[in-house]
Amino acid sequence: AIIGCGVGGHGAALHARGQGLKTAVFSGRDVGGTCVNRGCVPSKALLAASGRVRDMKDASHLESLGINVEGEVTYDRQAVADHAKNLANTVKGNLENSLIGLDVSVIEGRGILAGPNKIKDDQSGKIYTAKNIILAPGSVPFVPPGVTVDEKTVYTSDGALNLDFVPEWVAIIGSGYIGLEFSDVYTALGSEVTFIEALPMLMPTFDREIAKQAERMLIRPRAIDYRLGVFASEVTPGEQGKKPCTIKMIDANTKEHVETIEVDAVMVATGRVPNTKDMGLESMNIETNRGFVAVDDKMRVKTSADGEVIDNLYCIGDANGVMMLAHAASAQGISAVENICGREHVVNHEAVPAACFTHPEIAMVGLTEEQAVERAEKEGWTLGKSQGNFRANSKALAEGEGAGIAKVLFNKETEKIVGVHIIGIHAADLIQECANAVEQGTTVRELSMMVHTHPTLCEVLDEAFKGAVGMSSH
Repeated sequence: AIIGCGVGGHGAALHARGQGLKTAVFSGRDVGGTCVNRGCVPSKALLAASGRVRDMKDASHLESLGINVEGEVTYDRQAVADHAKNLANTVKGNLENSLIGLDVSVIEGRGILAGPNKIKDDQSGKIYTAKNIILAPGSVPFVPPGVTVDEKTVYTSDGALNLDFVPEWVAIIGSGYIGLEFSDVYTALGSEVTFIEALPMLMPTFDREIAKQAERMLIRPRAIDYRLGVFASEVTPGEQGKKPCTIKMIDANTKEHVETIEVDAVMVATGRVPNTKDMGLESMNIETNRGFVAVDDKMRVKTSADGEVIDNLYCIGDANGVMMLAHAASAQGISAVENICGREHVVNHEAVPAACFTHPEIAMVGLTEEQAVERAEKEGWTLGKSQGNFRANSKALAEGEGAGIAKVLFNKETEKIVGVHIIGIHAADLIQECANAVEQGTTVRELSMMVHTHPTLCEVLDEAFKGAVGMSSH
Protein backbone atom coordinates (compact mmCIF):
# COMPACT_ATOMS: atom_id res chain seq x y z
CA ALA A 1 0.00 0.00 0.00
CA ILE A 2 1.28 3.46 -0.92
CA ILE A 3 0.27 6.61 0.95
CA GLY A 4 0.41 9.44 -1.57
CA CYS A 5 0.01 9.56 -5.31
CA GLY A 6 2.49 12.10 -6.60
CA VAL A 7 5.25 11.19 -9.03
CA GLY A 8 6.93 9.06 -6.34
CA GLY A 9 3.84 7.14 -5.26
CA HIS A 10 2.71 6.69 -8.85
CA GLY A 11 6.13 5.38 -9.92
CA ALA A 12 6.15 2.94 -7.00
CA ALA A 13 2.64 1.73 -7.83
CA LEU A 14 3.47 1.06 -11.49
CA HIS A 15 6.60 -0.88 -10.58
CA ALA A 16 4.81 -2.84 -7.85
CA ARG A 17 2.16 -3.96 -10.33
CA GLY A 18 4.90 -4.80 -12.83
CA GLN A 19 6.35 -7.16 -10.22
CA GLY A 20 2.95 -8.80 -9.68
CA LEU A 21 2.27 -7.24 -6.26
CA LYS A 22 -1.31 -6.49 -5.25
CA THR A 23 -1.23 -2.70 -4.88
CA ALA A 24 -3.38 0.04 -3.37
CA VAL A 25 -2.74 3.78 -3.44
CA PHE A 26 -4.20 6.31 -1.00
CA SER A 27 -4.39 9.36 -3.26
CA GLY A 28 -5.57 11.90 -0.67
CA ARG A 29 -7.76 13.32 -3.48
CA ASP A 30 -4.58 14.52 -5.17
CA VAL A 31 -3.51 12.16 -7.98
CA GLY A 32 -0.34 13.61 -9.48
CA GLY A 33 0.65 15.46 -6.32
CA THR A 34 2.63 18.69 -6.36
CA CYS A 35 4.60 18.01 -9.55
CA VAL A 36 1.60 17.46 -11.80
CA ASN A 37 -0.93 19.78 -10.18
CA ARG A 38 1.07 22.61 -8.59
CA GLY A 39 4.69 22.25 -9.67
CA CYS A 40 6.90 20.95 -12.46
CA VAL A 41 4.21 20.35 -15.08
CA PRO A 42 2.09 23.55 -15.05
CA SER A 43 5.19 25.72 -14.47
CA LYS A 44 6.71 24.33 -17.69
CA ALA A 45 3.55 25.40 -19.52
CA LEU A 46 3.92 28.97 -18.18
CA LEU A 47 7.62 28.96 -19.10
CA ALA A 48 6.84 27.70 -22.61
CA ALA A 49 4.23 30.39 -23.27
CA SER A 50 6.17 33.27 -21.69
CA GLY A 51 9.34 32.09 -23.43
CA ARG A 52 7.62 32.45 -26.80
CA VAL A 53 6.60 35.99 -25.85
CA ARG A 54 10.21 36.82 -24.90
CA ASP A 55 11.55 35.36 -28.16
CA MET A 56 9.03 37.23 -30.31
CA LYS A 57 9.80 40.52 -28.56
CA ASP A 58 13.55 40.10 -29.03
CA ALA A 59 13.80 42.12 -32.24
CA SER A 60 17.61 42.06 -32.50
CA HIS A 61 17.72 38.27 -32.16
CA LEU A 62 15.00 37.84 -34.78
CA GLU A 63 16.68 40.31 -37.15
CA SER A 64 19.92 38.33 -36.91
CA LEU A 65 17.93 35.37 -38.27
CA GLY A 66 16.39 37.52 -41.01
CA ILE A 67 12.99 37.79 -39.33
CA ASN A 68 10.95 40.96 -38.74
CA VAL A 69 7.85 41.02 -36.53
CA GLU A 70 5.64 43.99 -37.29
CA GLY A 71 3.27 45.39 -34.69
CA GLU A 72 3.10 44.67 -30.96
CA VAL A 73 3.50 41.15 -29.58
CA THR A 74 0.65 40.57 -27.12
CA TYR A 75 -0.62 37.69 -25.03
CA ASP A 76 -3.89 36.66 -23.37
CA ARG A 77 -3.12 36.19 -19.67
CA GLN A 78 -6.13 33.94 -19.03
CA ALA A 79 -5.34 31.79 -22.05
CA VAL A 80 -1.75 31.36 -20.82
CA ALA A 81 -3.06 30.39 -17.37
CA ASP A 82 -5.56 27.99 -18.97
CA HIS A 83 -2.75 26.35 -20.95
CA ALA A 84 -1.02 25.50 -17.65
CA LYS A 85 -4.23 24.30 -16.00
CA ASN A 86 -5.29 22.18 -19.00
CA LEU A 87 -1.87 20.54 -19.20
CA ALA A 88 -1.99 19.65 -15.50
CA ASN A 89 -5.48 18.16 -15.90
CA THR A 90 -4.41 16.15 -18.95
CA VAL A 91 -1.36 14.68 -17.22
CA LYS A 92 -3.39 13.98 -14.06
CA GLY A 93 -5.98 12.11 -16.15
CA ASN A 94 -3.24 10.07 -17.82
CA LEU A 95 -1.82 9.12 -14.42
CA GLU A 96 -5.24 8.04 -13.12
CA ASN A 97 -5.88 5.96 -16.25
CA SER A 98 -2.49 4.24 -16.00
CA LEU A 99 -3.28 3.15 -12.43
CA ILE A 100 -6.75 1.90 -13.34
CA GLY A 101 -5.36 0.12 -16.41
CA LEU A 102 -2.90 -1.79 -14.25
CA ASP A 103 -5.58 -2.73 -11.71
CA VAL A 104 -4.21 -0.59 -8.88
CA SER A 105 -6.81 0.06 -6.18
CA VAL A 106 -7.07 3.85 -5.88
CA ILE A 107 -8.48 4.91 -2.49
CA GLU A 108 -9.49 8.59 -2.50
CA GLY A 109 -8.88 9.30 1.19
CA ARG A 110 -5.61 10.27 2.79
CA GLY A 111 -3.84 7.33 4.36
CA ILE A 112 -2.91 7.55 8.04
CA LEU A 113 -0.64 5.01 9.73
CA ALA A 114 -2.58 3.08 12.36
CA GLY A 115 0.17 0.77 13.60
CA PRO A 116 2.34 -1.95 11.98
CA ASN A 117 0.95 -2.94 8.55
CA LYS A 118 -2.20 -0.87 9.12
CA ILE A 119 -3.52 2.22 7.33
CA LYS A 120 -6.64 4.20 8.13
CA ASP A 121 -8.57 5.94 5.34
CA ASP A 122 -9.30 9.42 6.73
CA GLN A 123 -12.38 9.68 4.52
CA SER A 124 -14.22 6.45 5.40
CA GLY A 125 -12.48 5.54 8.66
CA LYS A 126 -11.86 2.05 7.28
CA ILE A 127 -8.65 0.25 8.35
CA TYR A 128 -6.65 -1.48 5.61
CA THR A 129 -3.89 -4.04 6.14
CA ALA A 130 -0.83 -4.32 3.91
CA LYS A 131 2.30 -6.46 4.08
CA ASN A 132 4.45 -3.48 3.04
CA ILE A 133 3.69 0.23 3.27
CA ILE A 134 5.40 3.02 1.32
CA LEU A 135 5.00 6.57 2.61
CA ALA A 136 4.97 9.11 -0.24
CA PRO A 137 3.10 12.14 1.14
CA GLY A 138 5.27 14.74 -0.61
CA SER A 139 5.79 18.30 0.59
CA VAL A 140 4.14 21.71 0.87
CA PRO A 141 5.58 25.22 0.39
CA PHE A 142 7.44 26.63 3.39
CA VAL A 143 6.21 30.04 4.54
CA PRO A 144 8.67 31.83 6.88
CA PRO A 145 7.49 33.43 10.14
CA GLY A 146 6.14 36.94 9.67
CA VAL A 147 4.94 36.31 6.12
CA THR A 148 1.16 36.44 5.66
CA VAL A 149 0.03 34.49 2.61
CA ASP A 150 -3.41 35.12 1.08
CA GLU A 151 -2.59 33.32 -2.23
CA LYS A 152 -3.86 36.46 -4.02
CA THR A 153 -1.22 39.17 -3.71
CA VAL A 154 1.17 37.24 -1.43
CA TYR A 155 1.43 33.69 -2.67
CA THR A 156 3.51 30.54 -2.81
CA SER A 157 4.21 28.62 -6.03
CA ASP A 158 0.71 27.12 -5.60
CA GLY A 159 -0.94 30.52 -6.11
CA ALA A 160 1.63 31.77 -8.64
CA LEU A 161 0.71 29.00 -11.07
CA ASN A 162 -2.86 30.34 -11.33
CA LEU A 163 -1.43 33.53 -12.92
CA ASP A 164 -4.47 35.48 -11.68
CA PHE A 165 -2.73 38.69 -12.76
CA VAL A 166 0.65 39.87 -14.04
CA PRO A 167 2.00 42.36 -11.47
CA GLU A 168 3.95 45.41 -12.59
CA TRP A 169 6.42 44.83 -9.75
CA VAL A 170 6.77 41.51 -7.98
CA ALA A 171 9.14 40.61 -5.16
CA ILE A 172 10.34 37.00 -5.05
CA ILE A 173 11.56 35.80 -1.65
CA GLY A 174 14.25 33.20 -2.36
CA SER A 175 16.48 32.78 -5.43
CA GLY A 176 16.53 29.00 -5.87
CA TYR A 177 15.06 26.94 -8.73
CA ILE A 178 11.45 28.03 -8.20
CA GLY A 179 12.18 31.72 -7.76
CA LEU A 180 14.50 31.79 -10.76
CA GLU A 181 11.96 30.09 -13.04
CA PHE A 182 9.19 32.48 -12.03
CA SER A 183 11.48 35.49 -12.56
CA ASP A 184 11.83 34.18 -16.12
CA VAL A 185 8.05 34.00 -16.55
CA TYR A 186 7.33 37.39 -14.99
CA THR A 187 10.00 39.37 -16.85
CA ALA A 188 8.94 37.80 -20.17
CA LEU A 189 5.36 38.94 -19.51
CA GLY A 190 6.45 42.48 -18.62
CA SER A 191 6.92 42.52 -14.84
CA GLU A 192 9.79 44.01 -12.88
CA VAL A 193 11.26 41.59 -10.32
CA THR A 194 13.09 42.08 -7.03
CA PHE A 195 14.77 39.06 -5.42
CA ILE A 196 15.02 39.01 -1.63
CA GLU A 197 17.67 36.49 -0.60
CA ALA A 198 18.72 35.74 3.01
CA LEU A 199 22.16 34.47 2.05
CA PRO A 200 24.94 36.75 0.78
CA MET A 201 24.72 35.41 -2.78
CA LEU A 202 22.08 34.74 -5.43
CA MET A 203 21.27 31.10 -6.29
CA PRO A 204 23.11 29.80 -3.19
CA THR A 205 22.70 26.08 -3.99
CA PHE A 206 24.12 26.37 -7.52
CA ASP A 207 27.73 25.83 -8.56
CA ARG A 208 29.32 29.28 -8.07
CA GLU A 209 30.71 29.59 -11.60
CA ILE A 210 27.34 28.65 -13.07
CA ALA A 211 25.57 31.08 -10.70
CA LYS A 212 27.81 33.90 -11.97
CA GLN A 213 27.03 32.95 -15.57
CA ALA A 214 23.33 32.85 -14.70
CA GLU A 215 23.50 36.30 -13.17
CA ARG A 216 25.11 37.62 -16.36
CA MET A 217 22.57 35.88 -18.65
CA LEU A 218 19.34 35.74 -16.64
CA ILE A 219 19.48 38.65 -14.18
CA ARG A 220 21.47 41.63 -15.47
CA PRO A 221 19.90 41.96 -18.96
CA ARG A 222 16.39 41.82 -17.47
CA ALA A 223 14.22 44.05 -15.29
CA ILE A 224 15.52 42.36 -12.13
CA ASP A 225 17.24 43.74 -9.04
CA TYR A 226 17.96 42.08 -5.71
CA ARG A 227 18.59 42.46 -1.99
CA LEU A 228 21.11 40.04 -0.49
CA GLY A 229 21.73 39.10 3.15
CA VAL A 230 18.27 40.18 4.30
CA PHE A 231 15.19 38.46 5.72
CA ALA A 232 11.67 39.47 4.75
CA SER A 233 10.70 39.76 8.41
CA GLU A 234 7.16 40.99 7.82
CA VAL A 235 5.09 40.68 4.64
CA THR A 236 1.57 42.12 4.50
CA PRO A 237 -0.80 41.37 1.59
CA GLY A 238 -2.30 44.20 -0.43
CA GLU A 239 -5.26 44.40 -2.76
CA GLN A 240 -4.82 44.02 -6.49
CA GLY A 241 -4.92 47.41 -8.23
CA LYS A 242 -5.83 49.24 -5.01
CA LYS A 243 -3.28 48.68 -2.26
CA PRO A 244 0.35 47.49 -2.44
CA CYS A 245 1.94 44.66 -0.49
CA THR A 246 4.42 45.75 2.19
CA ILE A 247 7.73 44.01 2.85
CA LYS A 248 9.87 44.88 5.85
CA MET A 249 13.45 43.64 5.59
CA ILE A 250 16.00 43.06 8.34
CA ASP A 251 19.71 42.30 8.11
CA ALA A 252 20.22 38.51 8.19
CA ASN A 253 23.05 38.87 10.73
CA THR A 254 22.28 41.88 12.94
CA LYS A 255 18.46 41.56 12.62
CA GLU A 256 18.27 45.36 12.33
CA HIS A 257 15.69 46.96 10.05
CA VAL A 258 17.20 47.68 6.63
CA GLU A 259 14.42 48.70 4.27
CA THR A 260 10.68 48.61 3.65
CA ILE A 261 9.35 48.34 0.09
CA GLU A 262 5.86 48.33 -1.43
CA VAL A 263 5.20 46.06 -4.40
CA ASP A 264 2.21 44.81 -6.36
CA ALA A 265 2.74 41.15 -5.45
CA VAL A 266 5.02 38.89 -3.42
CA MET A 267 5.95 35.35 -4.32
CA VAL A 268 7.27 33.20 -1.47
CA ALA A 269 9.81 30.74 -2.89
CA THR A 270 11.66 29.77 0.29
CA GLY A 271 11.69 26.02 -0.20
CA ARG A 272 9.38 23.22 0.84
CA VAL A 273 8.67 21.19 3.98
CA PRO A 274 7.48 17.57 4.27
CA ASN A 275 3.75 16.90 4.29
CA THR A 276 3.99 14.44 7.19
CA LYS A 277 1.84 16.16 9.78
CA ASP A 278 -1.11 14.16 11.16
CA MET A 279 -0.29 10.97 9.28
CA GLY A 280 0.04 8.74 12.32
CA LEU A 281 3.83 8.49 12.53
CA GLU A 282 3.59 8.44 16.32
CA SER A 283 1.68 5.13 16.10
CA MET A 284 4.97 3.58 14.95
CA ASN A 285 7.17 5.59 17.37
CA ILE A 286 8.72 7.53 14.48
CA GLU A 287 10.49 10.76 15.40
CA THR A 288 10.88 13.28 12.57
CA ASN A 289 13.45 16.03 12.10
CA ARG A 290 11.55 19.18 11.05
CA GLY A 291 8.96 16.80 9.64
CA PHE A 292 11.42 14.70 7.61
CA VAL A 293 11.26 10.93 8.06
CA ALA A 294 14.68 9.26 8.48
CA VAL A 295 15.43 6.39 6.08
CA ASP A 296 18.37 4.10 5.32
CA ASP A 297 19.84 3.78 1.83
CA LYS A 298 17.18 1.21 0.90
CA MET A 299 14.41 3.71 1.76
CA ARG A 300 13.42 1.77 4.88
CA VAL A 301 12.00 4.00 7.62
CA LYS A 302 14.00 4.43 10.83
CA THR A 303 12.53 5.43 14.19
CA SER A 304 14.92 8.43 14.15
CA ALA A 305 18.16 9.48 12.42
CA ASP A 306 20.15 7.17 14.72
CA GLY A 307 17.28 4.77 15.36
CA GLU A 308 16.30 1.26 14.32
CA VAL A 309 14.92 0.25 10.94
CA ILE A 310 11.20 -0.51 10.96
CA ASP A 311 10.40 -3.66 8.98
CA ASN A 312 8.08 -3.41 5.97
CA LEU A 313 7.82 0.40 6.12
CA TYR A 314 9.42 2.66 3.52
CA CYS A 315 9.44 6.41 2.85
CA ILE A 316 10.22 8.02 -0.51
CA GLY A 317 10.35 11.46 -2.08
CA ASP A 318 10.25 14.88 -0.45
CA ALA A 319 9.12 13.44 2.89
CA ASN A 320 12.53 11.86 3.54
CA GLY A 321 14.46 14.97 2.45
CA VAL A 322 17.25 13.01 0.75
CA MET A 323 16.72 14.75 -2.61
CA MET A 324 13.63 16.84 -3.16
CA LEU A 325 13.05 16.25 -6.88
CA ALA A 326 10.09 14.53 -8.55
CA HIS A 327 12.19 12.10 -10.57
CA ALA A 328 14.29 11.29 -7.49
CA ALA A 329 11.03 10.37 -5.72
CA SER A 330 10.07 8.06 -8.58
CA ALA A 331 13.52 6.43 -8.54
CA GLN A 332 13.26 5.92 -4.78
CA GLY A 333 9.79 4.39 -5.21
CA ILE A 334 11.10 1.88 -7.75
CA SER A 335 14.06 1.16 -5.47
CA ALA A 336 11.76 0.55 -2.48
CA VAL A 337 9.73 -1.95 -4.52
CA GLU A 338 12.92 -3.70 -5.63
CA ASN A 339 13.92 -4.10 -1.97
CA ILE A 340 10.41 -5.31 -1.08
CA CYS A 341 10.84 -7.99 -3.76
CA GLY A 342 14.12 -9.10 -2.19
CA ARG A 343 16.39 -7.59 -4.84
CA GLU A 344 18.76 -5.28 -2.98
CA HIS A 345 18.84 -1.84 -4.59
CA VAL A 346 20.25 1.57 -3.63
CA VAL A 347 19.69 4.81 -5.57
CA ASN A 348 22.89 6.67 -6.40
CA HIS A 349 21.68 10.21 -5.75
CA GLU A 350 24.89 11.70 -7.14
CA ALA A 351 23.79 10.36 -10.54
CA VAL A 352 20.34 11.98 -10.38
CA PRO A 353 20.27 15.08 -12.62
CA ALA A 354 18.44 18.33 -11.89
CA ALA A 355 17.37 21.22 -14.10
CA CYS A 356 16.13 24.80 -13.90
CA PHE A 357 13.94 25.61 -16.91
CA THR A 358 14.85 29.23 -17.43
CA HIS A 359 15.73 30.66 -20.86
CA PRO A 360 18.42 29.46 -21.32
CA GLU A 361 18.26 26.42 -19.07
CA ILE A 362 20.58 25.35 -16.25
CA ALA A 363 21.24 21.67 -15.50
CA MET A 364 23.54 19.72 -13.26
CA VAL A 365 24.44 16.29 -11.93
CA GLY A 366 26.77 15.27 -9.11
CA LEU A 367 28.94 17.63 -7.08
CA THR A 368 29.39 21.37 -7.48
CA GLU A 369 32.99 22.48 -8.02
CA GLU A 370 33.12 23.69 -4.41
CA GLN A 371 31.95 20.30 -3.14
CA ALA A 372 34.35 18.47 -5.48
CA VAL A 373 37.35 20.50 -4.26
CA GLU A 374 36.43 19.62 -0.67
CA ARG A 375 35.97 15.92 -1.41
CA ALA A 376 39.18 15.63 -3.44
CA GLU A 377 41.12 17.18 -0.56
CA LYS A 378 39.44 14.91 1.99
CA GLU A 379 39.85 11.67 -0.01
CA GLY A 380 43.26 12.45 -1.51
CA TRP A 381 42.63 12.61 -5.26
CA THR A 382 43.20 15.30 -7.89
CA LEU A 383 40.27 17.22 -9.33
CA GLY A 384 40.22 17.77 -13.08
CA LYS A 385 38.07 20.33 -14.88
CA SER A 386 37.24 20.73 -18.54
CA GLN A 387 34.86 23.07 -20.33
CA GLY A 388 32.87 23.15 -23.56
CA ASN A 389 31.48 26.40 -24.93
CA PHE A 390 28.20 27.03 -26.71
CA ARG A 391 29.83 29.90 -28.65
CA ALA A 392 32.01 27.28 -30.42
CA ASN A 393 29.01 25.07 -31.29
CA SER A 394 27.57 25.25 -34.83
CA LYS A 395 24.01 24.34 -33.80
CA ALA A 396 23.94 26.91 -30.98
CA LEU A 397 25.26 29.60 -33.35
CA ALA A 398 22.66 28.64 -35.97
CA GLU A 399 20.00 29.28 -33.32
CA GLY A 400 21.65 32.56 -32.31
CA GLU A 401 22.15 31.06 -28.83
CA GLY A 402 25.91 31.05 -28.34
CA ALA A 403 25.89 31.99 -24.65
CA GLY A 404 26.70 29.35 -22.06
CA ILE A 405 29.13 26.64 -20.99
CA ALA A 406 29.29 22.97 -20.05
CA LYS A 407 31.71 22.21 -17.20
CA VAL A 408 32.88 18.66 -16.50
CA LEU A 409 34.53 17.83 -13.15
CA PHE A 410 36.40 14.54 -12.86
CA ASN A 411 38.81 12.52 -10.77
CA LYS A 412 42.17 12.73 -12.59
CA GLU A 413 43.36 9.37 -11.23
CA THR A 414 40.28 7.28 -12.10
CA GLU A 415 39.06 9.64 -14.89
CA LYS A 416 35.49 9.17 -13.60
CA ILE A 417 33.07 12.10 -13.65
CA VAL A 418 32.10 13.61 -10.29
CA GLY A 419 29.96 16.50 -11.55
CA VAL A 420 28.69 18.28 -14.68
CA HIS A 421 27.13 21.74 -14.83
CA ILE A 422 25.57 23.25 -17.94
CA ILE A 423 24.03 26.63 -18.65
CA GLY A 424 22.80 27.15 -22.20
CA ILE A 425 20.09 26.28 -24.70
CA HIS A 426 18.49 22.86 -23.94
CA ALA A 427 20.82 22.19 -20.99
CA ALA A 428 18.07 20.12 -19.32
CA ASP A 429 18.14 17.63 -22.21
CA LEU A 430 21.94 17.60 -22.54
CA ILE A 431 22.55 16.63 -18.90
CA GLN A 432 21.12 13.11 -19.29
CA GLU A 433 24.18 11.80 -21.13
CA CYS A 434 26.28 12.98 -18.19
CA ALA A 435 23.96 11.48 -15.57
CA ASN A 436 24.13 8.13 -17.36
CA ALA A 437 27.93 8.36 -17.39
CA VAL A 438 28.04 9.04 -13.64
CA GLU A 439 25.67 6.15 -12.94
CA GLN A 440 27.64 3.69 -15.07
CA GLY A 441 31.09 4.93 -14.03
CA THR A 442 32.01 5.81 -17.62
CA THR A 443 35.34 7.65 -17.77
CA VAL A 444 36.05 10.92 -19.59
CA ARG A 445 38.50 8.96 -21.76
CA GLU A 446 35.78 6.52 -22.81
CA LEU A 447 33.37 9.40 -23.42
CA SER A 448 35.97 11.28 -25.47
CA MET A 449 36.00 8.43 -28.01
CA MET A 450 32.21 8.23 -28.33
CA VAL A 451 30.85 9.78 -31.53
CA HIS A 452 28.45 12.71 -31.16
CA THR A 453 26.12 13.71 -33.98
CA HIS A 454 27.19 16.78 -35.96
CA PRO A 455 25.91 19.45 -35.84
CA THR A 456 24.16 19.10 -32.48
CA LEU A 457 24.28 20.82 -29.12
CA CYS A 458 25.69 17.68 -27.49
CA GLU A 459 29.01 18.48 -29.17
CA VAL A 460 29.46 21.06 -26.40
CA LEU A 461 29.90 18.04 -24.10
CA ASP A 462 32.11 16.30 -26.66
CA GLU A 463 34.43 19.33 -26.50
CA ALA A 464 34.57 19.07 -22.70
CA PHE A 465 35.13 15.29 -22.67
CA LYS A 466 37.94 15.52 -25.25
CA GLY A 467 39.50 18.49 -23.46
CA ALA A 468 39.62 16.44 -20.26
CA VAL A 469 42.10 13.99 -21.85
CA GLY A 470 44.08 16.50 -23.92
CA MET A 471 42.26 16.01 -27.23
CA SER A 472 40.84 18.77 -29.42
CA SER A 473 37.28 18.54 -30.69
CA HIS A 474 36.28 19.27 -34.29
